Amino acid sequence: MEVRVREGDSYAYYGRLFMVPLELIIDSNENVNPSNLKTGTKIMIPGYVSIPYTIKEEDTLWKIGNAKNLSIDAMMILNQMQNPNKLTTGETLYLPERITQQHVSSKLPYGSEILMKQLKTLKKLYPFINVDTVGTSVLGNPIQEIRIGKGLKKVHMNASFHANEWITTMVLMNLVNQYLISLTNRSPLRGINTINLYNDTELSIVPMVNPDGVDLVLNGPPTSRREEIININEGSDEFVHWKANIRGVDLNNQFPANWEIEQERKAPKSPAPRDFPGKSSLSEPEAIAMADLIKKNQYDRILAYHTQGEEFYWGYEGFEPPDSEVLAREFERVSGYKAIRNFDSHAGFKDWYIQEYKRPGFTIELGRGINPLPLSQFKDIIQKVEGIFIASLYL
Repeated sequence: MEVRVREGDSYAYYGRLFMVPLELIIDSNENVNPSNLKTGTKIMIPGYVSIPYTIKEEDTLWKIGNAKNLSIDAMMILNQMQNPNKLTTGETLYLPERITQQHVSSKLPYGSEILMKQLKTLKKLYPFINVDTVGTSVLGNPIQEIRIGKGLKKVHMNASFHANEWITTMVLMNLVNQYLISLTNRSPLRGINTINLYNDTELSIVPMVNPDGVDLVLNGPPTSRREEIININEGSDEFVHWKANIRGVDLNNQFPANWEIEQERKAPKSPAPRDFPGKSSLSEPEAIAMADLIKKNQYDRILAYHTQGEEFYWGYEGFEPPDSEVLAREFERVSGYKAIRNFDSHAGFKDWYIQEYKRPGFTIELGRGINPLPLSQFKDIIQKVEGIFIASLYL
């Protein structure tokens, strides 16, 4: 929500008036010097929207404020009013409304286009977050990253490495939205004061690593590649079981952590709907983008969201540090998911991260059943994985 500075206003006053943490207001207005607010400057108040209200006969600001539980001065700032007694019947007054409900859909599956729209909405409502493009897919779709927080600890999460695991994107976006609502409303999550998490931790999220693949599963192949993709899919135009990127490479078999072992033992030796590790490690632009992101930012821990089994994997070839087990036991406690240290698999994103950086990495397998998991499992998944999301930030 946008307001304009009046003489004598300050960020501290806005924080008290709208009951939003001061640091979120400062971070929502990075281009404005908080110690030198000039009259008329546009200021963003995160976690609010302005709602039009038609003034009725005999309305007063006091009457409207009492009915809507709104501060008189909050309405005056939003409407740039000088005289609180001057209301004209039939004119529009804008009312500040605090956001307390999700603005991220969980009712229908969505691909890259809807994700982009939802990221744009979140950036508008919560301007203290950063949304950037960290790479592009084979088809040129942007791979987007959200960043929240300014702390020294750096945590990374991602979803939809695999195309038919698109529900992981929806879960992660829902958790992010919960976190943002908690921050602006000063409401705890599972008893944790989230503004402390914001100040202590920088959270990086890539909600859709494989946008081309997700779009393929949900919408079918693009016209320009239809024949090629159907050939990879063994002549079928049914893509519900497709896990790979648009070129038929499994992105979670693309990383240089014993990649040669996976190349040798995986059945597909050419592009396929799943399991083909590529002709070399890091051959695909999506995998390269993720590797570059990690190399650039040196995260303290990573979590990759996948589906199947209500369990998670946290070790790789003995490279995992002692902290990994501490986190694994807490994740197990708060979620009910089973912690598995070692699994006969290589070349995954988590495997490479642990091998290269000797830091805690986790592959979180959401839900149970047949991929794609049905949306009927969504609420249950959220309830179980929410604890992992929060614990990864506070431990």
